[in-house]
Amino acid sequence: MILNETYALSNGVQIPKLGLGTWFIDDGDTAQAVRDAVEIGYRNIDTAQAYGNERGVGEGVRTCGLDRDDLFVSTKLAAEIKDHDGALAAIDGSLSALGLDHIDLMLIHSPQPWADFRGGDYAEGNREAWRALEEAHQAGKVRAIGVSNFLEHDLDNILGSCTVAPQVNQLLVHAGNTPGDLLAYCADENVLVEAYSPIAHGALLQHPEIAEIAGRYDVSVPQLCIRYTLQLGTVSLPKTANPEHMRSNAEVDFTISALDMATLRGMQALDYGEHRAFPVYSGK
Repeated sequence: MILNETYALSNGVQIPKLGLGTWFIDDGDTAQAVRDAVEIGYRNIDTAQAYGNERGVGEGVRTCGLDRDDLFVSTKLAAEIKDHDGALAAIDGSLSALGLDHIDLMLIHSPQPWADFRGGDYAEGNREAWRALEEAHQAGKVRAIGVSNFLEHDLDNILGSCTVAPQVNQLLVHAGNTPGDLLAYCADENVLVEAYSPIAHGALLQHPEIAEIAGRYDVSVPQLCIRYTLQLGTVSLPKTANPEHMRSNAEVDFTISALDMATLRGMQALDYGEHRAFPVYSGK
């Protein structure tokens, strides 16, 4: 079962291949979502300072009935923090909000502040934030460190001066948005990719070609989309607070054929509707 499978990060830390994303889950609902997910078998929980629900995630982790070391908890440094001291304070802030003594994985959420996404030059600020993450890692506050939404040159900026290399790059990856060159680059640098929004913010649910492929495997569109990202070699992080959807999302022990994988890889980028401002990599 996929919930029992893990990848090994470059520092040896094991990360479950399927996780629960918590983006857009209200803080007041998150603790129960975490408890439900853990009961179903999830062991990988992903949050962020920007999500505003670290408190609820931490409550869910502390009250789920499992030992802390049985769960893998990730969070992200707010994209606007591009200085060393601010990053150090924010790391401690996440630990306090979560109510945990350590974080399993902490990421820089974006190479630029969201208000200037893919805009100005924040190379020095990212190096300073990374230095703070390295110090937190050395102190045992964080077991693994990484980045999110980083392109090749953003990663090069960190790799050129770091003492601890990024272990993860969390990216928007789904059928219709498969950044092949970036995935290959991360693999070459031994950086594991996590795929967030594998169903494209829900935009793939009504996609006729994907529905046709899913039908051939007798699975749902979300199951096909999640399996696709897993077969790309990424951690898949579908978001839901619905226990029935959590169970269904984990029932992905089937194999997509090479021909269908090629079809899914070749699909063109989509219009995300209300979420159109979020990062798309294919062709950009």
